[in-house]
Amino acid sequence: MVTDLDENIIEIEGFSFAIGTKQILKDVSLTIRSREYVSIIGPNGAGKTTLLKCIDKIYSGGTGTIKIKGRPVENYSQLELAKIVSYVPQADGRQFPFTVHEFVMMGRYPHLSPFSSIRQEDEDAVNASLSKTGIEEFADRHLWTLSSGERQKVFIAAALAQEAAVLLLDEPTTFLDYKHQAEIQNLLRRINLQSGKTIVSVTHDINCAALASDRILAIKEGSIVFRGKPKEVMRGDVLEKIYDKKFLFTKHPQTGLDIVVPEEVEA
Repeated sequence: MVTDLDENIIEIEGFSFAIGTKQILKDVSLTIRSREYVSIIGPNGAGKTTLLKCIDKIYSGGTGTIKIKGRPVENYSQLELAKIVSYVPQADGRQFPFTVHEFVMMGRYPHLSPFSSIRQEDEDAVNASLSKTGIEEFADRHLWTLSSGERQKVFIAAALAQEAAVLLLDEPTTFLDYKHQAEIQNLLRRINLQSGKTIVSVTHDINCAALASDRILAIKEGSIVFRGKPKEVMRGDVLEKIYDKKFLFTKHPQTGLDIVVPEEVEA
């Protein structure tokens, strides 16, 4: 749970970003506190993934400021930034010719020198990450032998091995079956609460965002159009403004929170 003592770890002020002549982000301002779980929702093409990539300096440039721990992101080298921020991209179906252990060890890259051997502390970090994500049994298996849900846990384990304070995740449950969606959501919340990691997750699952997050941001056409607590976003007028459609709701039987239910399919 976020407290008043948690510092701002990400601060963005008046940030705009374009690719060629296309304006992707427009005057975005936000703060994210250490140990906070923030979900970013919004329509396809709204700029959500672009925002994550700008925070992690995968995309450079733009106007305005992005600060990580009070320091402008452009003043970090990529290795320096990787010790604070890790990024788990959206699954794209690519196959990697590595074992799980080898792939998770690659997450140690900010801490490794190209001229030094792997240290015991690196092995310890990898083993701890495998344990936290529940994939120790897969350590010697190749990634291509795993299911999509199992591979997603491997990608998260690699991010944990990086030992960064912030995890940026781009649609972490896309293409997963219901069981693995639930497992990944529960895993991320445990990482947030038990390990104190800041989670910033782009998602299209409004219900999961509301149930897991401390706070929700909505981006539409490159601008932030909502920021607030989960109970504040789960309203018809709010979601209609974000998605340009009406929503149906019911009460969650365990939490009492309003959640979205599907509409009747028209013949």
